[in-house]
Amino acid sequence: MYLSELTIKNFRQFGDGKTPFSVEFNRGVTALVGENDAGKTAIMDAIRLVLQTRDADYFKLQPEDFHITPQRVQKTEIEIVCRFSDLAPEDRGAFAEYLSYEGAEVVLYVQWRARRLSDSTAARRWVDISVRAGQSGTGPNLDAGARQLLATAYLRPLRDAEREMSSGRGSRLSQILYSFPDIGVGDAFKEDQPPAQLVDAQSLSLAGMSDLLRHLVNAHPGVTSAQSAINDQYLRKLAMAGEDLSSHISFAEGATEITKLRQILERLELGLLDNQSGVARGRYGLGSNNILFMACELLLLGKEPEGLPLLLIEEPEAHLHPQRQLRLMQFLDTAAKPKEQGQRAVQVILSTHSPNLSSKIPIENLVLIRNQQAFSLAQEATKLDAGDYRFLARFLDVTKANLFFAKGVMIVEGPAEAILIPTLAALLGKDLTEHGVSIVNVGSTGLGRYARILQRSDPARGLLSIPVACISDLDVMPDCAPLILGKVDGDDDKAWQSTRRKWRAKRDFGSDTQAQAQGLQALRKKLQDGDGQNVQTFVADEWTLEYDLAYAGLGKELYIAATCAANDDPLNDYRKTLEVVQQEASEAYDKLAVGTSSKEELASHVYEMFSSKRASKAIAAQYLADLLTDRQQSGKLTADQLHTLLPQYLIQAIEFATGSISQDLGGGET
Repeated sequence: MYLSELTIKNFRQFGDGKTPFSVEFNRGVTALVGENDAGKTAIMDAIRLVLQTRDADYFKLQPEDFHITPQRVQKTEIEIVCRFSDLAPEDRGAFAEYLSYEGAEVVLYVQWRARRLSDSTAARRWVDISVRAGQSGTGPNLDAGARQLLATAYLRPLRDAEREMSSGRGSRLSQILYSFPDIGVGDAFKEDQPPAQLVDAQSLSLAGMSDLLRHLVNAHPGVTSAQSAINDQYLRKLAMAGEDLSSHISFAEGATEITKLRQILERLELGLLDNQSGVARGRYGLGSNNILFMACELLLLGKEPEGLPLLLIEEPEAHLHPQRQLRLMQFLDTAAKPKEQGQRAVQVILSTHSPNLSSKIPIENLVLIRNQQAFSLAQEATKLDAGDYRFLARFLDVTKANLFFAKGVMIVEGPAEAILIPTLAALLGKDLTEHGVSIVNVGSTGLGRYARILQRSDPARGLLSIPVACISDLDVMPDCAPLILGKVDGDDDKAWQSTRRKWRAKRDFGSDTQAQAQGLQALRKKLQDGDGQNVQTFVADEWTLEYDLAYAGLGKELYIAATCAANDDPLNDYRKTLEVVQQEASEAYDKLAVGTSSKEELASHVYEMFSSKRASKAIAAQYLADLLTDRQQSGKLTADQLHTLLPQYLIQAIEFATGSISQDLGGGET
């Protein structure tokens, strides 16, 4: 049995629109991702309210938990429904009177409802809570035994793992160990036949060992001597005639086997051993203690024979360095698919802000929480196909996983765009960090695959309001470029036709201007074929990023940046100075501009700096970003002036990614 769906009405940020908020969970690991205040913690708390937690932590509903509408009207009723699927025969037996039947499937619904009472009764009881079976709460009330079987293990975000694993009355470790199946195994202690050897004592149960300890303490010479002294020297002298006052010193323990066992377990603590010496070390860091705590909880959930094997973890990455986060994710995935005999599969629902963790979790196990809606990234919910999921499993790393936490996304084809575009956006007054926009560099592959992550298979069930701007090269040269770049020996048709090539120029689309325009338009349409919903592809106006920058008006600046990139090593080694290199590049560009007859030819000569491998595009982008920033800071370049010097497709992409997408938020998505 596992928690398959959660529905929420009027709890915190989740209202009661025409379609209530609903989220589906996987049988194994489900990760809730998204920006702050999206509702991830509210989902965790909703589950805790319905199912309660194993540590018996008191979690009280607060007045502010009732949803407040945009019109500042507070709702008076909260409804939360948990749906459980794949019930095993023993589950059906345990919850027989609470089950629902949906065709051939047997499911369990648990509805938790809270009603705010009128002000006249608020002094005594301000809220009425009911927990009933059935999707609409028409079934019987769940008794205490049923709710105890549904209790979940919960790890809070700012958890004190060291305290949880320490000894003490009611400690979490004692609770975990008490539920461990083998904890009570062993023989009882017989006072008339105490164990003669240590090996005999080891066969006793923990309660039996407690009795043995009591027996040994009571018989200790120091204890018996003190007892005799109290009796002989004091009590007998204080006794009245005919009165026999005597005392007995004994080891304090519980009266029942259960109490004895709890007292022993509450004296135990869990700690890590030193790797080299193999003995307990004084204190470990928060990260190591958290790993220990999670391992202990998973051990209990996997071993105990009954109860719901569900673990809720808020921010499992807390206190863990990146490599340990990845190891933790592998560990949780293993716990969800156990191979050891006697180990149950554990369902894990976690919330995270870590791109590192998100990149390790299979995409189909992610649920993106956005604008009070849940968007599953499972195969049937997105526009990704099976091949896309396999591709992304290989290539979606931590640098790309930040798209799950962004307010907007820009998907680019190379490092040059990733370096330069944030600077251009900031200079235009559209700072990407301020707008919560993430740059995702896909390295010239899979542009559409990454965009389809955030497209929905059924738009009627809700759309993601995250604008996704894909920036693509047109990859068609001006007719003058092949000769300038040395790709052809001449400009006649024979030289072009005999060349084995993977590039294209405008003349390949026809000899006249109209035919070329139609061919280029068809190519643009093909590159934008996957657009729709919240995704829009912005294709280079002319050819590629560097050429278009030069063509639009930044030719001289780009030429200087490319020259600096070509001299990056001597500049870093102080064999050349930046001022001298920039001055020489400026003079060289001026001479080049005088000797060219068209914008296409001049821009092609600038691009030739990269084609000949003399300059790195990424390094040139960095120099260009610094150059433009210095000019704006010195008052030589305003945002309006830069706007006229940039290619239009870059400006449009930045404006789209930093803008907002209106949508109908009434439809929930699962």
